[in-house]
Amino acid sequence: MKILTGNDLKTGAVVWWDGEGWSLHVEQAADVTDAGADLIAREEAARRVVGAYVIDGQNTADGVRPAHIKDRIRALGPTVRPDLTLKPADPQAIDWVI
Repeated sequence: MKILTGNDLKTGAVVWWDGEGWSLHVEQAADVTDAGADLIAREEAARRVVGAYVIDGQNTADGVRPAHIKDRIRALGPTVRPDLTLKPADPQAIDWVI
């Protein structure tokens, strides 16, 4: 599965393409298959997102999660301040980066 991530142009927050727009929650990410490049071009041209790119994702019982550790960390937030992390629906999220 292929998913899109980038940063919200206004806030800088890490966002994930959910099929209709951008979400802060990775578990809502939609599979973009081969449409990733077209979506990136459209969304960056509309100035809704910056630095967007396609990554590999895994579909789990709790929703989507990034396949690579770098993007798992981006999905959760700071690793040095767990109190500031974004809490995904996946109760095993802490195991993503360990």
